[in-house]
Amino acid sequence: MEDQIANAAQSATSAAQQINWANPNWDLFLILFFVVASLLYGISLGRDRLIVIMVSVYMALAVVSFIPFIQPVASGVAGGLFAVRMTAFLGLFILLFFFLSQTALLSALGSKIGRGPIWHIMLLSILHAGLLISVTLSFFPQSITDALSVSTRNFFISDFAKAVWIILPIFGMMLGKGDKDSD
Repeated sequence: MEDQIANAAQSATSAAQQINWANPNWDLFLILFFVVASLLYGISLGRDRLIVIMVSVYMALAVVSFIPFIQPVASGVAGGLFAVRMTAFLGLFILLFFFLSQTALLSALGSKIGRGPIWHIMLLSILHAGLLISVTLSFFPQSITDALSVSTRNFFISDFAKAVWIILPIFGMMLGKGDKDSD
């Protein structure tokens, strides 16, 4: 595991050094999305909504991963399995987010204590952006993901990276449980 973490850190450093601002590519777009989503998106939503969004992502991923009729439906769709899984995931994610936002889940998650401490909002924002990118890229066909740099594949779609992006947000949600400080 230490070797994988060291390789990921080395890949991230290598990727940062190879950024070509004159000729941007998908890797640069992913990095910029990751940074912007982490900073602006999280601060504007607050901790409680971020948690509801993450719960929605987990639920949508679980449903889409185990729907038995996706494969037969995908055979009749132009984009194939990718298009069906992506559409189902995004549709379920949005539907679940709006549904869960209107239920007691939002108040049960601690909306009584305000937006939450800024450190927790930033942590959840980073973890949420990484989770969403990792999940979304996992639906792409291998022919598309092979076009991404090795660093991006190692950071978001390798088996180790997918496991990390699935697990870390859970710990992130547990971290701020008792904080009543709303910086």
